[in-house]
Amino acid sequence: MCSIRSESHDNPGTEPPLGERFLAAWTRFIAGGEPEPGEVRPDVAQAWERCRAAGVDPYQGRSTRLLAGPKLEQLLERHKNLIAVARPFMGNLYQFVAGSSFVVLLCDERGRILETVGDPDVIRSAPDLNFARGALWTEGEIGNNGVGTALALQRPFQVSGAEHYCLKHHPWTCSGAPIRDDEDRIIGILEMSGPVAATHQHTLGMVVAAAEAIRQQLGVQLRNRELTLLNGHLSNLFLSVSDGVVVVDAQGAIQQVNPVAETIFKTRSEALVGTPFIGHVDRPDPVRALVSEGRPFADLELNLDTRPEPVACLVSGKPIRDDQGRITSAVMFLNPIHRINKLINRFSGAHAAFTFDDILGEGPALKQAVGQAIQAAGGDSNVLLQGESGTGKEMFAQAIHNRSARRHGPFIAVNCGAIPRELIGSELFGYVEGAFTGALRRGRPGKFELAAGGTLFLDEIGDMPLDQQVSLLRVLQDKSITRIGGDKALVVDVRIICATNKDLLQEIARGNFRQDLYYRLNVISIVLPPLRRQREDIPLLFHTFHRRIGRKLGLDPADPPAEVLARLQAYDWPGNLREFQNVLERMVNACGRRPITLDDLPEEILGGPASRNTDARVPDLRRGREAEPLSLREHRAGIKASLAAQERQVILDSIAQHGGNVSLAARCLGYSRTSLYRKLART
Repeated sequence: MCSIRSESHDNPGTEPPLGERFLAAWTRFIAGGEPEPGEVRPDVAQAWERCRAAGVDPYQGRSTRLLAGPKLEQLLERHKNLIAVARPFMGNLYQFVAGSSFVVLLCDERGRILETVGDPDVIRSAPDLNFARGALWTEGEIGNNGVGTALALQRPFQVSGAEHYCLKHHPWTCSGAPIRDDEDRIIGILEMSGPVAATHQHTLGMVVAAAEAIRQQLGVQLRNRELTLLNGHLSNLFLSVSDGVVVVDAQGAIQQVNPVAETIFKTRSEALVGTPFIGHVDRPDPVRALVSEGRPFADLELNLDTRPEPVACLVSGKPIRDDQGRITSAVMFLNPIHRINKLINRFSGAHAAFTFDDILGEGPALKQAVGQAIQAAGGDSNVLLQGESGTGKEMFAQAIHNRSARRHGPFIAVNCGAIPRELIGSELFGYVEGAFTGALRRGRPGKFELAAGGTLFLDEIGDMPLDQQVSLLRVLQDKSITRIGGDKALVVDVRIICATNKDLLQEIARGNFRQDLYYRLNVISIVLPPLRRQREDIPLLFHTFHRRIGRKLGLDPADPPAEVLARLQAYDWPGNLREFQNVLERMVNACGRRPITLDDLPEEILGGPASRNTDARVPDLRRGREAEPLSLREHRAGIKASLAAQERQVILDSIAQHGGNVSLAARCLGYSRTSLYRKLART
């Protein structure tokens, strides 16, 4: 019997006590005694104690708890990756001892055999040891051994000869080492068993090295799977991200584009790959600095040279460097500005709220206007809405938009009379960076750009300055705009709806409005009737607004007597629906839940019938007496004074409602700020 070393964790160089003296120690222990101090290694003595406590038969030593059938198949399936990785290392390990009756075992984390590599004759001629797949090789099953004891100690261990608790294992030396994963958990045991006389002093070291190699290979496989998964995620992200993505090499040539970028370029990737990116944009310098100096940029406005017209995009670029800091490529993200504008409009409330269902009334003049508007909604021609202030021109414009094919696009409203003369151009057409003192950095898009794909509502078009009328006419002719201070024409897809309370033909005669612009805008003309031509609709309007205002104020106001509705119908309502709603809300606030009576009506409404009956005696329903007939001159003066007083009250009420902000009050009433001041001064 040759001299061999059994390496252990605490003293890898300890000489195992083989021979008659050690066999005598084993015999004494099996008989119920204890080994003498120093006769056996402490780890072996402790293993014997565990085996005796577990009731292991020292003369048996053969595994009887054997998995077979579906349970064995499930065990092998669960550990198929470990088996596949370990099998080549087991074969290499066996090559060192081939022909020496050695067997290499791979077991799972519970000690069941998963794979066996060795001399077939040896495996068949050792039935008492059971090298079959599914056999359990724990200490509690077959006594201490290379598998069971390595599991118990959680480290490599070698058991040789009479160190085994079971007699059938005394001819063998078993060397076992745990296999761990990246989290240092034991996932298996690699063990090599062979005759005591043939065991080399480096056997355990070889097994430990093989177990570590298996661990490393499992880690490589895991990282490869993670990289494959990550690459799959990145590929899916690249293909599905909502931005256009372009990857260029260190020379600026396009390497990859995603489907969104193909759509923006209107070109297939095959035609783009290999071409210089700077050849597709109007400002190449930032891209050159990106790939040559690694200088990133964000939200830079570039025009892509696409056909049939260029596409304005916000572009962000970032360099990609290797582990030595060298620029290997760069990635750029493209976002068409019109798409960003749509998002801005979507979340900033630039949309139409009203539909034709919100337009109340059955009068013939109103029904005719609604019919014309519905017909106009089916096309894309310019629309001119004409009517007095407060007749609901913007409501009609929104209803047309919401009925049109552009209903999913933005609805941008611009009050041409509320914007200062010097700013209206920048509001409508936008400007580039540095266009004028105070211009925002990177410029600003105008209303035409923001309304792309939707509708631009130009209210009070009659108040637009003549010089801007020229610019508007050019946009309507060319379907493109140029920002102030810029030189790039941007194609805009916008429908124009205009509104005015002025007689534009008279404004043309006075030289205040361009005749050619008038004919461009007046493709479809719709005249909105004033409320005095819809007197039959006033009860319907009253009950609808009455309930709506009551809900807003948390009230349930009672219905008024018929005489109140009669007075409301008799009044001319120079402020139309806007005045009607204003007066009604004022009365509901004053009356609360009680019904509105004649005493709650404003003075100008109570005087309504007298203003139209110049010779008849009209009863004063508040005082129970009759009014004296008026002369025609007095009648006209009275009407003028009444209207002026009423208009002044409406203006003052609006200013109060807007916290003293005259500009907001003017915008709400449909006046320019200058007009509002002029009306206040006259009254």
